Amino acid sequence: MRQANQTQVTEFLLLGLSDDPHTQMLLFILFLGVYLVTVLGNLLLMFLVRIDSQLHTPMYFFLCNLSMADLCFSTNIVPQALIHLLSQKKVISFRRCAAQLLLFLIFGCTQCALMAVMSYDRYVAICNPLHYPSIMTWRVCIQLAIASWTCGILVSLVDSTFTLSLPYRGSNSIAHFFCEAPALLILASTDTHTSEMAIFLMGVVILLIHTVSLILVSYGHIIVTVVKMKSAAGRLKAFSTCGSHLIVVILFYGSAIITYMTPKSSKEQEKLVSVFYAMVTPMLNPLIYSLRNKDVKGALWKVATKNCSNRLRIIH
Repeated sequence: MRQANQTQVTEFLLLGLSDDPHTQMLLFILFLGVYLVTVLGNLLLMFLVRIDSQLHTPMYFFLCNLSMADLCFSTNIVPQALIHLLSQKKVISFRRCAAQLLLFLIFGCTQCALMAVMSYDRYVAICNPLHYPSIMTWRVCIQLAIASWTCGILVSLVDSTFTLSLPYRGSNSIAHFFCEAPALLILASTDTHTSEMAIFLMGVVILLIHTVSLILVSYGHIIVTVVKMKSAAGRLKAFSTCGSHLIVVILFYGSAIITYMTPKSSKEQEKLVSVFYAMVTPMLNPLIYSLRNKDVKGALWKVATKNCSNRLRIIH
């Protein structure tokens, strides 16, 4: 009777990472720096791919989609976290929380699908180089990109529905700095076993059966092909091409699997892992791809030298 008389929660209190004012200020400075690097890095990468004709290839097309997903993923979370670090009342409405959860899952699951597609692209480029132009046509690339975004939307709708359809009539304090499914399920005023199993199964289907298996199979064939290469320069080039993508995959999938596919750990550990894949990974992706990629560094050098030449002409 007591539970039945309780009203539905209309807003949540985000407890954040710390309640110490000095720690909050340090976190604000750190997160602001990370977010600025994320925005600038991903926008710069998309800009370079747009203006440099040498980067108009399937690999960089998918990389642009990944940068867009990274940028949206981070923007959905970090600005609100920054505001809450400076405010006394760290509340978020139920609708805003639901929207954040929905967008978080859309962009996160899209990233998973895009990374799998990118691994397939590298498999075709290295294992079937002669047939690469005929296999990875622009029509196929666009279809794969659309499929990745569609996959993210569908998974997000399923997970969000199972999470948000539950009654929330008790505590409204979320032990997190943004609205994430595991943190919300703890507050539900009913049994959450069905919802937890649905989210877990979607994670198995998306993370393991489809995307991870495609990545493992693709890189398995790539490694076999590279080892058989007689040229040391060819092996080095192949590993260098795939190295950036593999680093990004390990960073993102590792943190996501820890959160959604492993037994529950401490709340502090879950929040630290969430900080890594919600803030750090979107920042690292453009840095890893640009610093380890000669084509991107070449495009950046062209833009820099062109701007310098234009300025010199104006001065003279």
